[in-house]
Amino acid sequence: MTESNALTAEDRLQIHELYARYAWALGTGDTQSFLACFTADAVLCEDIFETADRWEGVDNIRSMIEFFRNLPPFPGRQIHVGQILIEGNAERADSKAFCFVTHCTGEPPYPLSMLGYYTDVVVKQEGRWLFRERLIRDWSGPVLKAFPGQSGNKVPRKRPGKPGPPR
Repeated sequence: MTESNALTAEDRLQIHELYARYAWALGTGDTQSFLACFTADAVLCEDIFETADRWEGVDNIRSMIEFFRNLPPFPGRQIHVGQILIEGNAERADSKAFCFVTHCTGEPPYPLSMLGYYTDVVVKQEGRWLFRERLIRDWSGPVLKAFPGQSGNKVPRKRPGKPGPPR
């Protein structure tokens, strides 16, 4: 990689802002802002339950956010992202981050709905960093394989009562 192709501090800041835009858009039900975080050919995969949910292309990703936006218990969720690590160059990078979701309705204390992490491929298109691939996993399985007694195998959660969003 040449020095001129290295990730700059500005690139890193823009990638951090991409994570924030995603979280704010999902947490506030802002479909247009959510979709603006992805390339047209993006792949979004939520590998938490027994069967992974996978959406390819921005039109299918739209069905995912619309499902959650219209799900009665979804309002009040906040998506928190931190510890973002980024490796790549000025056009493409691999990134990963911790995430957790709180459900802020009623009186505190608020429950956690999910603890997990993202692994992503981000690309720069027309001066903006966007998600090309996003994998969402809970905090089990492969990420814990370095610990004694951990197999590294996915531990699927049971899907709550309703079926997941259309894939």
